[in-house]
Amino acid sequence: MKVLVVFYSMYGHIYKMAEAVAEGAREVQGAEVMLRRVPETLNTEVLTKMGAIEPQKSFAHIPVCTVDELPEADAIIFGTPTRFGNMCGQMKQFIDATGKLWMSGKLVGKVGSVFTSSATQHGGQESTILTFHVPLFAQGMIVVGLPYAFQGLLKMDEITGGSPYGASTIAGTGGERTPTDNELAGARYQGRHVATITAKLVR
Repeated sequence: MKVLVVFYSMYGHIYKMAEAVAEGAREVQGAEVMLRRVPETLNTEVLTKMGAIEPQKSFAHIPVCTVDELPEADAIIFGTPTRFGNMCGQMKQFIDATGKLWMSGKLVGKVGSVFTSSATQHGGQESTILTFHVPLFAQGMIVVGLPYAFQGLLKMDEITGGSPYGASTIAGTGGERTPTDNELAGARYQGRHVATITAKLVR
């Protein structure tokens, strides 16, 4: 059973969440988990001005994903930061390149799931995940979220990301906030949950 975690991260928040998702998926017996990042679309000059060069060095060792890798996986878990309530442009360009997979039905019946981040507490996390689900449905994928069986969704004693649609983290307007223990726990739970469902489907 192959689980592919495909993400875009500018300052490292989604990368940390992706690692947690992968950790959770690896807890399921028989799961082979691969981390991939989508191609960058911004040039070095722009990334330097945005202060993203140094943070991106921490995950530069992760291979860049190609569209052709997607059909090889039994489950694909996508991670994207929020941009105005939607997935980021880098991820959108990658998803838009999957047209040939749609034409051939290569992703039909595969499990799909999404996690995200935003700068603020109500920065469009839910809308990002829900709108990301649309192309997954179009591809014929089986969409899986983060159920309330994860008790961290019920926490009221702290500001935290996470919804029944998927795990999420709040990065802060300056990117100063790192994923909390509860947010990482949600990501691990989602990875494990997706892998568990996928294992049943594969069997």
